[in-house]
Amino acid sequence: MAGEYAKVLLNSKPRSTYSDLDSPLKAGVCIFARKLEKVFSMADLSQQDWASALEADQEALILDVRTPQEFEAGYIPEAMNINIYEAQGFLDALEKLDKSKNYYVYCRSGNRSRQACALMNNLGFTGAFNLEGGIIDWQGEVMQ
Repeated sequence: MAGEYAKVLLNSKPRSTYSDLDSPLKAGVCIFARKLEKVFSMADLSQQDWASALEADQEALILDVRTPQEFEAGYIPEAMNINIYEAQGFLDALEKLDKSKNYYVYCRSGNRSRQACALMNNLGFTGAFNLEGGIIDWQGEVMQ
């Protein structure tokens, strides 16, 4: 029951009050779902939305979180590469970045970059945007 309720909550509009919920469990699930929504809904952008936002953002920075080998095989122009698999090295590199800038983040398929955006949000970055589908679905230019 709680799992089904969480699915409904994630697909609903944000709640400003929880007074109409009839159990503490439902209220807890709702609060947890909203926290997840806050982390992930800001980060995930479609190919078109990501490209449009990137083009409109004069101070945008592109972050590729794949391995150096994947990066060398092809990357989006002007991307900087920080390997998410390097764990502490990845976190150390993020700490050196300007948290007030917008970062357009991608990987191969969108999974690692979604994780990177969530980490960035938790570290206080104000704008981290995941490219849904990653570079394998990217329609734009790729440097070799």
